Amino acid sequence: MWKGPQIYPQDLVFRWFFNPIIPKFIKPNHITMVRFILTPLVVWLIVKENFSWGIPLYIFTAFTDMLDGSMARVREEVTEWGKIYDPLADKLLIGSLVFIIVLRYLSFYLAFAIIAIEAVLIIGGWLKHKRGLVIQAEIWGKLKMFCQFFGILFLLFGLLFQMQSLSSISAGTLYLAVIFAIVSLFSQGI
Repeated sequence: MWKGPQIYPQDLVFRWFFNPIIPKFIKPNHITMVRFILTPLVVWLIVKENFSWGIPLYIFTAFTDMLDGSMARVREEVTEWGKIYDPLADKLLIGSLVFIIVLRYLSFYLAFAIIAIEAVLIIGGWLKHKRGLVIQAEIWGKLKMFCQFFGILFLLFGLLFQMQSLSSISAGTLYLAVIFAIVSLFSQGI
């Protein structure tokens, strides 16, 4: 008996607030493509230390991750392309910013751990796909992404406002993301 995709709490938010205002011709894969297009601009703005534009664009670009996944599940428009490229777009956004700012302002080891685990997830997902298996989104990966998003956001705000305390909160949040990423690796059997 087919149950459809698993619905997460953010999917209910999408169903109530965003689904009614997003035209039906816009597909989840369109939103994923927007993330691919915006990621280099976010990276460029952060490299240039233009935080007043970079931070809002980072927030919007990261928001598209929640948007495309929820849209796919709620509208039952999950595609094979989306299952592969949605997580890849997320990893490019997060991995690029980790490489640029976490490596520079927090810790080489923390940045290395995040990037190494993301690389393992990409390679493991690709190998599973080649064997005809699909890695479904699961709670540990969602918690990892949530912590990565906020960890980077705290660091960006710390840099913008020259607040060392936000950098410390960022580091703690990103270490928590590493723990969730390791649990995710084991739960997916990678």
